[in-house]
Amino acid sequence: MRVGRDTPVTATAPDPVAAQARIVRVLVVSQVLSGAGLAAGVTVGALLAQDMLGSTSLAGLPSALFTAGSALAAVAVGRVSQARGRRPGLAAGYLAGAVGSAGVIAAAALGNAVLLFLALFVYGAGTATNLQARYAGADLAAPGHRARAVSTVLVATTLGGVAGPNLAAPTGRAAETLGLPHLAGPFLLSGVAYALAALVLALWLRPDPLLLARGLAAEEARTAAGGGAEAQEGRGGVVLGALVMVLTQLVMVAIMTMTPVHMHDHGHGTAASGLVIAVHIGAMYLPSPLTGRLVDGYGRMTMAAASGVTLLAAGVLAAAAPGDSVVLLALALALLGLGWNFGLVAGTAIITDTVPLATRAKTQGLVDVSIAVAGATGGMASGLVVAATGYPVLALAGGALSLALLPAVAATAHRR
Repeated sequence: MRVGRDTPVTATAPDPVAAQARIVRVLVVSQVLSGAGLAAGVTVGALLAQDMLGSTSLAGLPSALFTAGSALAAVAVGRVSQARGRRPGLAAGYLAGAVGSAGVIAAAALGNAVLLFLALFVYGAGTATNLQARYAGADLAAPGHRARAVSTVLVATTLGGVAGPNLAAPTGRAAETLGLPHLAGPFLLSGVAYALAALVLALWLRPDPLLLARGLAAEEARTAAGGGAEAQEGRGGVVLGALVMVLTQLVMVAIMTMTPVHMHDHGHGTAASGLVIAVHIGAMYLPSPLTGRLVDGYGRMTMAAASGVTLLAAGVLAAAAPGDSVVLLALALALLGLGWNFGLVAGTAIITDTVPLATRAKTQGLVDVSIAVAGATGGMASGLVVAATGYPVLALAGGALSLALLPAVAATAHRR
């Protein structure tokens, strides 16, 4: 019996508990690096497009492009992981993110908007890979600890994700010393960070968690009657898990994308908007250990419902906050990140519980495509909504939309 193509399952196969501990440590290092990489596009992507195009209505286009790129990357990473394991899939995704970062820098230096948009599309691979890594943390975890394993990987993104936006100003100055536009600076950081994340995974993500998990499950099925089969919740579980993550992503991306533009229009500089985005990204990932325990302890459905309520509170506060209040906008974005965190951890646990190992990576990749498409939709629509009606309307609409989670969760709980 063999695990994948090159990992035999024998009496000397790696101990799954020790292997899980090592895998999580490697994933944590790669997530710290990739967190810094993904923060660049969030912090200055919209501002860079606004500066190059001279239009607020298209300021949401960068977010739409790199989230659309992440959709394609999610399919690719999922398929590579399904066929060859998590290590080559994740490493290739981060390498693509590094290439996209280099393209953004070149576009900014040349003032070429077409190249900028193409590069942002490729840059989105880093975002997709950062999210796909959470599944790798759960491959070998026991069912009752999956949410905690996912949350451990997610929280590692916090360090890089919080540091990245706060380095917008110094990296901008570094870019200027190199003769590049100020707003290209954060993409210098993202290119290096993504490349290092790819290197860490390529060298040290061994044994491959998905291949080992498949081998162990097959061995159990072979040696014990009925063993190795996971309890599955059926198609409904996939739909609910996807819906939770899709709605939270759409609402989060829409409001987050236009917050720096909203602040810029009220006279705030990149340092202030970088601080607000840093708070937001911190809230997206830092509560993950607690969220994982809550999801495992109180149930996936309870925390999915909590996600909708928290996002509603974020939208109302963002709409009511004065444009000159950095504190209130930071608080609103913190709630936005927290609601997203609740939804992502709960939705990921639902998907992992539902899908068998034989098709897990492929299905997870397809679910993440839906998440990316939702993010692209939110990013693209956000600029149009703000241009037509204003930021408060966008925030309120996002908060109201998040309430759609409640009837979906209630219906699923009733069927059970």
